[in-house]
Order: sequence, then structure tokens, then C-alpha cells
Amino acid sequence: MIQETRAMLEFADDPKQIELATYRKNGGYDAFEKALKEMSPDDVTQEVLKSGLRGRGGAGFPTGRKWQFVPKGNDKPKYIAVNADESEPGTCKDRVIMEQDPHQMLEGTLLAAYAVGATTAYIYIRGEFQKSIRIVEDAIDEARAANLIGKNILGTDFSCDIWVHPGAGAYICGEETALLTSLEGNRGYPRIKPPFPAVEGLWRCPTVVNNVETMACVTQILRRGGDWFAGLGCEGSTGTRLFCLSGHLKRPGVYELECSTDFTLRDVIEQIGGGTLSGAPIQGVMPGGSSFPVLRADELDCGFDIESVAKAGSSLGSGAIMVFDDTVNVRDVVLNISEFYSHESCGQCTPCREGSDWVRRMLKKFQTDGPDEGDIATLMDVTDKMDGTTICALAVAIVWPVQSFLKKYPEAFAEKVTA
Repeated sequence: MIQETRAMLEFADDPKQIELATYRKNGGYDAFEKALKEMSPDDVTQEVLKSGLRGRGGAGFPTGRKWQFVPKGNDKPKYIAVNADESEPGTCKDRVIMEQDPHQMLEGTLLAAYAVGATTAYIYIRGEFQKSIRIVEDAIDEARAANLIGKNILGTDFSCDIWVHPGAGAYICGEETALLTSLEGNRGYPRIKPPFPAVEGLWRCPTVVNNVETMACVTQILRRGGDWFAGLGCEGSTGTRLFCLSGHLKRPGVYELECSTDFTLRDVIEQIGGGTLSGAPIQGVMPGGSSFPVLRADELDCGFDIESVAKAGSSLGSGAIMVFDDTVNVRDVVLNISEFYSHESCGQCTPCREGSDWVRRMLKKFQTDGPDEGDIATLMDVTDKMDGTTICALAVAIVWPVQSFLKKYPEAFAEKVTA
């Protein structure tokens, strides 16, 4: 039987964990204090590298390597930007951390700032998350009053302030460069990379952008050790991860699990999620959020790790495992996805601006009338031309799921709709 391995969520069920006194009683900020007084910034980075931590925002880039890209020896200020926009449909894990253990994220943010030499950090929180914003701001105020944030922290030479920046509810601002553009006070347009934010980010200064869960992992790594973190999970998927199980499940929710090749994605759905609510057979699963390819029911016996799910044809992405049973019309599912991404396109790139709406309208036609001869081939051709031709990955976020649904459920799209 698969069991949760709770590290980030160890104290999350205690309503007082949001308070500084309780967080410190449970070992909070001890790792940060030790790092300031006993470790060099490079030591902190090396511990994160040793852990094998990969970013938890969806891309999965090694966190320690990202920190190493920050140039040394120049006079430019350095910044930390915590991505708390969490806009991916099906994802709700970062909100759990912010609303149930906010100091864990703040401690990780301070450790990251110390490691790269940043003196200012911004937490970019999705504007609809008013509860998260309030709790995090209260936690910052408590930490600042205790000299854990601000000037000469804990009597050392290290200074760092942290500020909350509410977003305005734009999905595109979850993309790291659009987030930075928004932080600067401009419309949230993604930027061409390179240069990458670690080299040229906020106000053309070096900026590390990490996800909320990534920062919580940093806290655990410095608290328990990089070797401890590397000993959890499996090669390429070390540590624990937060997974959001949603859809037609008996036990939806946020769970902290180790990745493993010893059990499968199907095992997680059945043992952790409890299987489908109605008992109806599973029709499909989107294991990494709505922007990744769907897996059919017969493709779920892959290992529960990044590489195994990738070999199966999808991704664990941001950890949003969305399950739908065979009572669902897959035309409705893919239309819903296309409507979301079409609406959220920032409009900067022509293939995304024009293509996403064209895809939406074509799928709407499939739902109401069914495809005419050649429509499926045309839709595949248009989405092929959207893939990889835009500044950010929003076009890909509509291409991958749409193409996967068309390929894996051809029977659902081949029929004409009759009155």
C-alpha cells in the first residue's frame, strides 16, 4: 500500500503552524540560522545540488544549477522571485503551503537569497488567492518583527527583505519572464530567452525564479540534509512532491508522495485517490495538468516518476493528476481546455493569438456538428505549426493536449453529430 511521506506537510494540519511561534517550536528557521552562521552561500547551493532537487513548477529544471547561473562579481543587485501564481488548471498545492505553512516557503526564500546574494525577494501571488495573500503578509510581518527578514538578520551581515506582489489573475504571468514583466509594472508579456532571468531578469538584473513548493523543498533540504532528500524518491525524481488529485475520484486532495518505479500511476490513482467515485472505468488521465498530453486507461501502468511518465507519452508536470471516467464526452474535455488557453493567450505571438482561437472554434464545431472530411488533418496541421513557434509555451499548452486527444480517441472525433 502506498503511503504518504510527509515532510513539507508534516505540520500542515495544525492550524497554529501559520504562526511564527509554532513554526519555530517545530524547528522553523533553525536551518536558516545555521546557514547564516555556519555555512557559506556556496555551501547552501552545494547542499541543494547534492539533493537532486528539480523545480516543482512544471519544467523540472535542477534548482541548484539555476542558482549557479547567477553571475558573481558584478555590482548589479540580485533578486528572488517566488512564483505563487499557480494558474495551471488542476493545481492547488502551492496554495496549501501558503495557507497552512507559509514560513516554510519564507525560510526557503531566505536560504535561496543567501545562496545567490539577493537582498530583495518578491512573492508573486495570484490575485484571486486573497486568503493566501493575507496569511503570507502576516507571516512576513511576524518574521520581520523577529529580525528574520530585513537588515542585518540575526546579527549577521546578511540583509534581505521580502514583499508580496498580487497578480491580476492572468494565466500567462505564471510563465517566469511574464511574471517578471508584470512585477516591473508592465503588461505580462513573456520575453525571448536567452538571456535567462538568472542572468538578466528584474530590471535587467540577475533574478532567480522558483516555485513555492521548490522553496519549501529548499527548507527541508537545509533542515534535514541533501543526502536525506536524495535518498527519497528515485533517480531523476528525488525527494517528495506534492500531487493534486482531482476529477472523478473518491479521495481527491493534495498528497505528499515519493516518486518511484516500484509502483505505477494507476496504483496512485487507485490507492491514494481511491479509484473513480462512481466505480465507472477510467477513460483518461492528465498526469501533469491540463497542458500536458492525456493518457488512456491502458497507459497508466507506467512507473510513478518523471522518466517513466515521459516514456508513456506525458509528464508529471506541476503534479496535477486529473482523472475522468468513461461517462465523460472527450470532446467536451478538449473543448474546455482549448477555451481556457484561447482566453488566456496574451496575444503577443501570432501563432498563439490566432491559432488558439481557431483551434477553439474548430473544436466547438466538432462538438456541435462533428468534423467534415479533412477537418481532423487540418486541425493537426495547424497545431503542428503552432508548436515551437512562439516566445513562451502557452501555444504548446493547447497543442499537446489537443493533439493527444485527437490521436488517442479518434473514434470520439470521427463521428458526425446527429440531432
